[in-house]
Amino acid sequence: MPISHKGTERRKQRVRKAIKARAYGRPRLSVHRSDKNIYAQIIDDVSGRTLAAASSLEKDVKAQGQGGSTEGAVAVGKLIAERGKAANVSEVIFDRGAYLYHGRVKALADAAREAGLQF
Repeated sequence: MPISHKGTERRKQRVRKAIKARAYGRPRLSVHRSDKNIYAQIIDDVSGRTLAAASSLEKDVKAQGQGGSTEGAVAVGKLIAERGKAANVSEVIFDRGAYLYHGRVKALADAAREAGLQF
């Protein structure tokens, strides 16, 4: 596990605190971005369970050669929306973590919206 910086942790906690204040019982769509891959989870904070998950490491996404690119983020966004619908989740709150809403994070969010998730 890489050593994280205090500023990154502080920013992540600040974003999460604001999200939990607005959540009203909605599940949270959490995004993690690494250099080579991107991951997304729909988490129910009340019960502490992951309802759906998707990443660019899965066969469907990896077979298309998209990996951690913007196209891979779009594929993961569509996949997480499909799995969220299968888990009876139609409305979530977006948790970008410590990442800026730009590039791959924005592409994932836009693809999830187009595929039917509301946030």
